[in-house]
Amino acid sequence: MTINIMGPLYLSAAAAIWGGMYVASKYALEVVPPFTLLFLRYFFSALTLILLCRHSKVEIIPREDRGILFQIGFFGYFLSVAAQFIGTKLSTAHMGAVITTLSPVFQSGFAILLLGERIIVRQVIAIGLSLAGVLVITGLPGEEAGEAFFYGNLFFLLAACLWGYYSVLSKKIATRHPALRITTWGIMLATGFTLLPAVSEITTWDAAALKSLPVMLSIGYLAVVSTTVAYYCWNKGLSLMNPHQAGLFFFLQSIVGSILGWLVLDENLSFPFFAGSFLIIAGVYFVLKLR
Repeated sequence: MTINIMGPLYLSAAAAIWGGMYVASKYALEVVPPFTLLFLRYFFSALTLILLCRHSKVEIIPREDRGILFQIGFFGYFLSVAAQFIGTKLSTAHMGAVITTLSPVFQSGFAILLLGERIIVRQVIAIGLSLAGVLVITGLPGEEAGEAFFYGNLFFLLAACLWGYYSVLSKKIATRHPALRITTWGIMLATGFTLLPAVSEITTWDAAALKSLPVMLSIGYLAVVSTTVAYYCWNKGLSLMNPHQAGLFFFLQSIVGSILGWLVLDENLSFPFFAGSFLIIAGVYFVLKLR
């Protein structure tokens, strides 16, 4: 396959995996606090990535760009996800689904500021189509007042902004570092950052819950598939595509998440899902025609 095909495939795989992550985490989140689950997810993922680096003879410790790699781990893998957790607690998951889809918009903005990339009208149209598709699928939130709700939405906005920033940083150093090193370094740092919040939750749950097979499988999936595989695919895809184009694949999460919710959780698929999916796919197809 050519690089032109591999880029979209890597990004689509990452988005599809993340779309199913919420279904996969259902069992674990019922008994494991969020930051503890995040720490376990990153810890086992880091072990897997270190073994992969040794097997592939990829040097883990970078000789350059350590500051950027630190930012990837802190802003992208830790702070962005932490902001999503806080946002969900203060606001609603529904609002999070809408607001965090702004990540590709921030990604394009940072690509212009940090990489000097130019964006053309057709790329703006493609982003607009996909964003509209997500809004059609999730629906616009109703009038929900409250100071906590407002601040929760700000945390969602921060999460989207930080994710876009991380994606552009990964693209910036992609020619100097293999995707496996970028992913491993970022996950190792994020593991350390999540340790303190996880320790603060130690009295809020029973560790015996980890003996449950569904919980173990859920954590294993989150660590190996949703983190190790998905983050590698995303970083690899970013190295092969223009940041404006790459961001469009983030919208595929909504489609996959809805389909898996229908298959696994018996959720209904209504007309807005099909209409929104058409707009998202149209946006992705539109941007691929630019290649």
